[in-house]
Amino acid sequence: MAIISISLNDKLLAEIDALKDEMGFSGRSDVIRAAARVLIDENKTEDNIKGKVNALLFLIHSQKVEGAVTTIKHDFEDIINTQIHSHLKEENCLEIFILEGETSRIKGLTRKFRNCGKMEHLKLIVF
Repeated sequence: MAIISISLNDKLLAEIDALKDEMGFSGRSDVIRAAARVLIDENKTEDNIKGKVNALLFLIHSQKVEGAVTTIKHDFEDIINTQIHSHLKEENCLEIFILEGETSRIKGLTRKFRNCGKMEHLKLIVF
């Protein structure tokens, strides 16, 4: 098995440790392997979606990165029907996007948010 090195902030490391204890993982590596499998499965599911669809995209992010969210969403205004923005505790924001369009555009928006590295949580639901 390959050994890799990753950098994590204190908050994420604490959350991984809590998951480890709560879910009975034997170590941090097991938590990270399980998380990687979930991300891979979600990506495979997204890849199987074709044509024009409706979707909901949920984001949670720090208020400090609002500019990054705005920059990304402006490039995808053609598929965003509605956006709901709400302030949460601890200076976080919830964004809900109601989307309609070609799957390639919806996947593109989702991947931009996921890959920018500034989202605390992201979930795409396609229907």
